[in-house]
Amino acid sequence: MSLRAPLVAPVQRLDPAQLARYSRHLTLPGVGEEGQRRIANARVLMIGAGGLGSPVANYLIAAGVGTLAVLDDDTVELSNLQRQIIHRQADVGAPKVDSLPRVAAQLNDQVTVVSLAQRLTEENALSLFSDYDLVIDGSDNFATRYLCNDAAELTGTPLVWGTLFQFSGQASVFDPRNGPMLRDLFPEIPDADSVPSCAEGGVFGALCGVVGSLLAVEALKLITGVGQSLSGKLWLYDALSATVRTLSFESDPHREPVRALGVYTQESCVLEPQIAQLSAQELESLRGTANRPVVVDVRESWERAIGAIPDSIHVPLDELLARGWDALEVPETSCVVFACKSGARSLRAATALSDTSATTQVMNLRGGTLAWYSQVRGETLDY
Repeated sequence: MSLRAPLVAPVQRLDPAQLARYSRHLTLPGVGEEGQRRIANARVLMIGAGGLGSPVANYLIAAGVGTLAVLDDDTVELSNLQRQIIHRQADVGAPKVDSLPRVAAQLNDQVTVVSLAQRLTEENALSLFSDYDLVIDGSDNFATRYLCNDAAELTGTPLVWGTLFQFSGQASVFDPRNGPMLRDLFPEIPDADSVPSCAEGGVFGALCGVVGSLLAVEALKLITGVGQSLSGKLWLYDALSATVRTLSFESDPHREPVRALGVYTQESCVLEPQIAQLSAQELESLRGTANRPVVVDVRESWERAIGAIPDSIHVPLDELLARGWDALEVPETSCVVFACKSGARSLRAATALSDTSATTQVMNLRGGTLAWYSQVRGETLDY
């Protein structure tokens, strides 16, 4: 039984081939032929063609949504293939949104796919949200999530939302027509380094399928009006303990409504650093001098097996944080440059050790080992 009106009006009819294709929907109580006709008329915008966007796209295309637009300005990397199941090895280096037309052509060519190889910004968000019946947020950074929320509130567009971190996932529906929004749950944008990115913290690949499939379910429920949505509920899944919790929340009567879009900075996963930053090229120019710095790589051993800066010392971050300078054998007057994959873990190391030495100059390699390979060797280190 539905507690909300269907979001989308139905198309007039389904042809015989469609009736056969969607017959398992047609026999469902509360969905039926009319519900499938609503799905066929739906216009859905997906933010992100990555870990969450992959299962969402597969299931919405299979379900026969009328139009699926996917917005993503990134390209496919080898490390994406562990979880982003719409991409193939041959797609590495290509725009992620280019995978969607192939999926639709092979799975359901009646679905219109709109590939938007761009980033969601303050300039395009309102017009994009206004063009679609609902939006699914599968982005991977706080700035885009809050931009999605605010654009949804301003345009009255329901927003299906999900996040991933290591072995856990969250999902909710923020429906400005009749329910609370993200800012009622989390009023302010968190610090950019409060949660490591997937690249730094990792993500269990199949977890994307669990959470992404739930997002597709919530989208189809909104479109057809069947069941109760996750509006006003935060769904929490822990894959390690195999537990699910659902927390309820309400609109904050004291929260100021969103009246206009603000500035949403696409930050990296670190705060504005207080530690001196050294570029890859600056490091390379110093490595050939008498005053060359000591480079300390705080990554794990398997990461160094993929690629490492020559002559760097290896001390994993956990060991370094536990033992401090005792984990390193360097003169007190040395210049030590900490390095990791992209600069976040090494900044933690540099910050922790800079407070414990008055004589050693501590610096962080901006962009990490990835930047060194790219800027010094002209190579792409992809993992």
